[in-house]
Amino acid sequence: MTAAQAAGALGVTRATLYAYASRGQLRSEPVSSRTRERRYLREDIDRLRERKEARRDPAKVAARGLQWGSPVLESGITLIREGRLYYRGQDAIALAQHANLETVAELLWQGERLFEQPRARVPRVSANAEPLSLCQATLPLAGAADPAAYDLRPDAVRHAGARIVRLMAAIIGGRELRGPVHMVWGAKVAEVVRSALVLCADHELNVSAFTARCAASAGASPYDVVAAALATVKGHRHGGQSERVTAMMLEPRGIENRLRRGESVPGFGHPLYPDGDPRAVMLLRLAETGPNREAWRQVRRVWKAGRDLLGEHPNVDFALAAVARVYRLSEHAPIILFALGRTVGWIAHAIEQYSSGQLIRPRAHYTGPSPA
Repeated sequence: MTAAQAAGALGVTRATLYAYASRGQLRSEPVSSRTRERRYLREDIDRLRERKEARRDPAKVAARGLQWGSPVLESGITLIREGRLYYRGQDAIALAQHANLETVAELLWQGERLFEQPRARVPRVSANAEPLSLCQATLPLAGAADPAAYDLRPDAVRHAGARIVRLMAAIIGGRELRGPVHMVWGAKVAEVVRSALVLCADHELNVSAFTARCAASAGASPYDVVAAALATVKGHRHGGQSERVTAMMLEPRGIENRLRRGESVPGFGHPLYPDGDPRAVMLLRLAETGPNREAWRQVRRVWKAGRDLLGEHPNVDFALAAVARVYRLSEHAPIILFALGRTVGWIAHAIEQYSSGQLIRPRAHYTGPSPA
């Protein structure tokens, strides 16, 4: 960009533009035919303009960061600079002339001799596997067998979403489900399961919903969108929190022991609900009327310890674990309830993302070695 164009884009005078350049905030080069005229790199102009906009409207700039905007996270893996691509500081084009995929994998993974180990046997999916793993294994196969899987029009996705939810319920229940989804564990617990599923259906843009939207933005089928989201749910910092709560409930003085060991205490507090998670309030009321009274007394002890020691309210992870204990559901029930309910939200996010037509592709702020 010329000096006039650059100053106009930034809304500053030429004197201010020259000051930016002198401080190293802008890169410039001379115009060959005019010794005093210089050109300014458009990338630097855009970066400075975004910084100014961020001061005026941070939310707007943050939203734009998901569509090829400014870097939103740090990474030392790949650098894209001035039209060139580098893997950990090494020119990718040069590597492509002599390296194989295994070599590049070792570079990016920062390991050595990784592929000299014996090949691992591919395990078969067992009918006795944990239910969410069965869902993950089955969804891509079901999508491949569904001729409408890649029809991404809203109505088609809605129908696919219904098939996906029913399929997951059948896998979880171990049989084809003829009634409502909340009958997955039978009629005796149907009402509490119904409430839990509804309360878990969506929760804005958490990590699994964001993952679902990223997959949908790439044009992945709804089956693959849900499979991708399930992978995040199984993480111990997301849906896996409820399993940590269950383990804590079974351990005498569980909260005190975790604090003594310097561990985090799951199941209490939520940044969006400083006065208490309303989903937990309702689920704990249901747990209070459940059949296993000893389990409820155990829940109450842990609840009181969390209140007294942490000064925090229980969240939905705690409440799901409490419901599962009091209603004698399976050990995997809390995370299954969460995932089965949240599938509805993931499909909703997918429909919205498909309709937007946007590819979610933030940039990374490179922190690796400089190219030679």
